[in-house]
Amino acid sequence: MPRYVIITPVRDEEEYIGSTIQSLCSQTVRPEEWIIVNDGSTDHTGEIVDRFATEHPWIKVVHRKNRGFRKPGGGVMEAFYEGYKVIEHQDWEFLVKLDADLTFEPDYFEKCFEHFQQDPNLGIGGGEIRHEVAGEMKAEKNPSFHVRGATKIYRRDCWEAIDGLWSASGWDTIDEVKANMKGWKTHTFTELGLFHHRFTGAEEGLLRDRVKHGVACYVAGYHPLFVAASCVHRLAQKPWVIGSLAILYGFLKAHVTRPPRLRDRSYVAYIRSQQLRRLCGMQTIWR
Repeated sequence: MPRYVIITPVRDEEEYIGSTIQSLCSQTVRPEEWIIVNDGSTDHTGEIVDRFATEHPWIKVVHRKNRGFRKPGGGVMEAFYEGYKVIEHQDWEFLVKLDADLTFEPDYFEKCFEHFQQDPNLGIGGGEIRHEVAGEMKAEKNPSFHVRGATKIYRRDCWEAIDGLWSASGWDTIDEVKANMKGWKTHTFTELGLFHHRFTGAEEGLLRDRVKHGVACYVAGYHPLFVAASCVHRLAQKPWVIGSLAILYGFLKAHVTRPPRLRDRSYVAYIRSQQLRRLCGMQTIWR
């Protein structure tokens, strides 16, 4: 079976990290190495992961100092690369970025790697994120090319082709667009579900998420017409109307605050041409 390494940035996940570790320990195909980066947790997360690391030699823990606040996007990538720097098994074939609030079936990774074995052009893949909503399991709706940042598997050749990950908001779309631009495929395996425990259903949480999405659209170089069309499309989605306005607010705010933005002209030209084709109903990576 393929050789793979997992990196998990974690902050204040004492409620769920144990379940995620149990899911990993139960895998039919275990990783060569699992690096858990404790990103300054203020709860018992650090103690929990340390305990499991003493029981399983393939689990390694890296502790970072508490910066005093969460740093969405950029903070996750900082922690991820702290783990990346200490990988011991440099002969890995696949690199996995995995969140610490997921549970999944024992054959999850075995089934994922079957997809990669069947398609040598598949560069990035991962399972389908699911949440419990009103007592029912609901899958997140995303374009087929998009693999959620909570569970990403990178083939090594693809990882090297895209030159790793962008260390800021929007990283989990930029990587896929760059991969497609370079001839790789990216795909979510919809038959392989992962249960995402930390799901914010409150409208206040959803609004924050929409604003962050708008900022990420700016960082990722999205065409303004595509963002506007996306806002119109989301008018009928919860939170109705205001969710679309939150995306637009985040996008416009980013034009004023100017967060770090990908400056690769070929990338920007590619994603904007794909988005304009999508608006015209033509074939794109979106479908």
